[in-house]
Amino acid sequence: MSPNGSDRSPRRPMRRKLLQALTAGLVLATATGCTYEDFPRLGMPTPTTEEAPRILSLWQGSWAAALAVGVLVWGLICWSAIFHRRSRTKVEVPPQTRYNMPIEALYTVVPLIIVSVLFYFTARDESELLSLKKKPDVTINVVGFQWSWGFNYVTPVEGSTGDAKTDENLDAIPDRFKEDFPANAGGVYDVGTPGTRNPQTGNPGPTLWLPKGKTVRFVLTSRDVIHSFWVVPFLMKQDVIPGHTNAFEVTPNKEGTFLGKCAELCGVDHSRMLFNVKVVSPERYEQHLKDLAKKGQTGYIPAGIAQTSHEKNRETNNL
Repeated sequence: MSPNGSDRSPRRPMRRKLLQALTAGLVLATATGCTYEDFPRLGMPTPTTEEAPRILSLWQGSWAAALAVGVLVWGLICWSAIFHRRSRTKVEVPPQTRYNMPIEALYTVVPLIIVSVLFYFTARDESELLSLKKKPDVTINVVGFQWSWGFNYVTPVEGSTGDAKTDENLDAIPDRFKEDFPANAGGVYDVGTPGTRNPQTGNPGPTLWLPKGKTVRFVLTSRDVIHSFWVVPFLMKQDVIPGHTNAFEVTPNKEGTFLGKCAELCGVDHSRMLFNVKVVSPERYEQHLKDLAKKGQTGYIPAGIAQTSHEKNRETNNL
């Protein structure tokens, strides 16, 4: 307490700490390297597929809901702290409210409403993102293994003979996916190691080529443990599970070379499971497939672990 009997002096350190906290918050907010164009994406990269804006919208909506709830809670806390602080002249205990049924019902119902709304939009978008068209323009079997990736391009290619529907290397893929495979698709493949690098960018990992403007279906299989196929600017990833086949589709709409990685902790060299995605014109894509055939990379690499009987039964019951 100060000599004149007031208690103002102890508040000065508190005000100083508050000013320091606000300054630190301002520095953190402005030192992230984001421009005004990046800020609306709230940390997400620029979308490069036709499906990615749906994911970005869900992300932004979730942040908006969280901010609205936060502002309300912070406002109530500040209001209580300011208008219900202890009086300097009165020392008695203020009236105690033991329960308030309307308030208790409110803070039970409101969270349920918030969660229900978030669940609805998430389920709606997930259903749309995981829906498979009957005939995609391009089908690629992505094979995850410790510690890299292989890519089976399931398509007829000049110089490659065979049929993806009957190829024993693709036995791990269920028949319901093979129904949409092109006829007489001899195919070509590419496979990498952790030491493989993209010749143009020098980024580590093998390079997956995709045609711009074409619907691409990824059929995901694993040879060993659970991995996760994630192309960063696609804003979407999906697990690659041994004995179970996942699939999703995207339509790339921007040319360039983008980074991909395994997003599931899969062992000691998980951090080296990197790859690149090169989106080019359909003409360059077709030429790349011919180049792989000329190199002798015809046919398919083994897709992975065969589907278990339990998983077959589960899929049959869900159809």
